[in-house]
Amino acid sequence: MSNYFLLFFSLLINLFILFIYFSKKRIDLFENKMYISLALCNTVCLLVETLCNLCASNILSIDKNIIVRLFLILLLLWGCILTIYTNVISTKKEEKYNLILFSYLIVFLILIIPIFFLHIDFLSFDGLYYANGEAINYIVLVASFYILINMILILKNYKEIGKKKLPIIAYIFLMTIAISIHNIDPTISAINALETFVILFMYFTIENPDLKMIEQLNIARDQAEKANHAKTDFLSNMSHEIRTPLNAIIGFSEALMEEDIPPSAKEEVKDIIMASDNLLELVNGILDISKLEANKLEIVNTEYSLSKVLNDLVVLTKARIGEKPLEFRTNFDPSAPAYLYGDYARLKQIVLNLLTNAVKYTKEGYIEFKVSTVKKDDICRLIISVEDTGIGIQNDKIDKLFLKFERLDLDKNITIEGTGLGLAITKKLVELMQGKIVVQSDYGHGSKFTVAIDQRIIASPTKPIDEDKALEIEEVDASGMRILVVDDNKINLKVAERLLKDTKATITCVDSGFACIELLKNNTYDLILMDDMMPKMSGVETLHKLKEDPNFAIPTIAMTANAIEGMKEKYLSEGFEGYLSKPVNRKELNSTVMKYKK
Repeated sequence: MSNYFLLFFSLLINLFILFIYFSKKRIDLFENKMYISLALCNTVCLLVETLCNLCASNILSIDKNIIVRLFLILLLLWGCILTIYTNVISTKKEEKYNLILFSYLIVFLILIIPIFFLHIDFLSFDGLYYANGEAINYIVLVASFYILINMILILKNYKEIGKKKLPIIAYIFLMTIAISIHNIDPTISAINALETFVILFMYFTIENPDLKMIEQLNIARDQAEKANHAKTDFLSNMSHEIRTPLNAIIGFSEALMEEDIPPSAKEEVKDIIMASDNLLELVNGILDISKLEANKLEIVNTEYSLSKVLNDLVVLTKARIGEKPLEFRTNFDPSAPAYLYGDYARLKQIVLNLLTNAVKYTKEGYIEFKVSTVKKDDICRLIISVEDTGIGIQNDKIDKLFLKFERLDLDKNITIEGTGLGLAITKKLVELMQGKIVVQSDYGHGSKFTVAIDQRIIASPTKPIDEDKALEIEEVDASGMRILVVDDNKINLKVAERLLKDTKATITCVDSGFACIELLKNNTYDLILMDDMMPKMSGVETLHKLKEDPNFAIPTIAMTANAIEGMKEKYLSEGFEGYLSKPVNRKELNSTVMKYKK
């Protein structure tokens, strides 16, 4: 009676699993097909075993030979499907799945042949009926063979299979016990019940995604991608629209600084440049935050001179201090390595943000810029601190210090320029470089920011590094060089012409891609500086049109206000030889001109 109860309970669990599985639409995976085949095979096997028991008890008058042999075939089929499943989760190569299925089915067809010919004995013990004989012993042997194959597959691919190996291990363990018990007492048979347990266990490990859930996730993903594209388009347009007028403001302002104008006018021009730099810093800050959030900002390691980086930071900070009554102290470790390997541009950005903040929030007293080093093997830990006698930070507000757009004590600092992006970017950059940043502050008396970043020591650079290269704009002589500037914005053309005036090159300006193509039919140039975002024909389209001529070989530089992440790589892939972002940096422009001077 207990045997009937075990069969009924196992059958109930199987039917419940089938109901749950088929109640939802699911992704059509090969692995899932094998799983549901196991469940269906086990359900049929339980029904046939029930018929076997009913026949043995003479409740049903069906040929016992036929029904038992069918039961044995189903047991072999279940073991075969499970072994296919183990192979599939081990292989993970979809192109091999059909080959695995075909191979095992051939093996199965060969294995069932002896079942039709081997002898079966029907015996009873204490009123319990059971089957024994050659066919039963053969099934035990084949089951042992399946156990061995599954064991080998699990051991061979133990790490790759992950949690899916657990039901297979349970099958190997339980089936080994079941076979051992059956050999001792053939009246005890719990193989189907154990198979039911394995199927139930396996349900929680298979790839079993709900199709409706997948559809919802796909919709959410599409919406997120659309939002991301919209944000990228917005940032691209914002960058272009703000950088374009800034190019004119900064370009003409720098040109005015070189003219013979009254001292008071020069001071006002300085203020214009400073305000423009602040606005450009804001744009760059928003773009940097966007890159960091999208995990698109990468660390680019190169060899660099530490002394040059520090000297550049000193010059830039002094320019920001201007006429403020502040003492700027520097204290650099004289034993610091001359050359390091790391992302010096991001290092400069981190330290400059801290120095700029110190200048903003310190009205009087001093700012101390200190660099000490700790060296171990070929690693140098840079410990950089910026200390000031500024307004300080309240202890309960230090946690908010590195949040985006967060400015502390805004009512007291309303006249201080800034957005609260600088420190948020600084913290993220420090973390990206595997460093640490610590803040100490005495409210009303000053603050101290300390950054620790590891860099690799370079004994001698593989390429020459010009340590004495000044930040000031160098005069260049490009006499005899012909440069073509293409931009639809007439003010930008004027700016480019003015910035290139001192190079002594011959400058020609056109306001469209069509005009550029027409001009190049009868003229040649040494260099083309081309905007991209032009109406009717963009810079990229213009360049592609020019390159249809196999004789076209003029170096073409993208000079554009489209300065979001990845644009430089995009323009280079489109065929441009270089990239200059607006507002155009005079130093970079002069360097580009001299690079292509013949």
